[in-house]
Amino acid sequence: MEKKTIAVDFDGTIVENAFPAIGKPMLFAFDTLKKLQAEGHILILWTYRAGSKLKEAVDYCKENGIEFYAVNQSYPEEVFSDGISRKINADLFIDDRNIGGMMGWGEIYHLLINEKVDKPSLKKDKRIKGSKRKPSFLSKFENLFKDEE
Repeated sequence: MEKKTIAVDFDGTIVENAFPAIGKPMLFAFDTLKKLQAEGHILILWTYRAGSKLKEAVDYCKENGIEFYAVNQSYPEEVFSDGISRKINADLFIDDRNIGGMMGWGEIYHLLINEKVDKPSLKKDKRIKGSKRKPSFLSKFENLFKDEE
């Protein structure tokens, strides 16, 4: 599988939203992030936090086994200036503010490390005669991670 650069939000994504405090870790968040790093993906912390609150989040992640490639920037040496966009360069963004909300870290784990996950059937729905189910967001998202042949 192609290695991805993945930007990850903190509050409401890695931990429950309790800003300015640090909430409890979301179920499987750190396990999934560790596995993604072990698979060679590049993780960037992309959060609204700044200053001492940002340092607390970075330290908390480090205490839980995650050190990010970069924090609120595309690469560690990047220096903010008015001449460049604040949008970072990442292949994927994991955030609780996604359209459709935050899927669970278990689902993210299965999607990103290409393990088999139960997919909705694309066959005719037997409940409604002649109807077909549309491909779900999950199945479309999985297609991003299929190995190119």
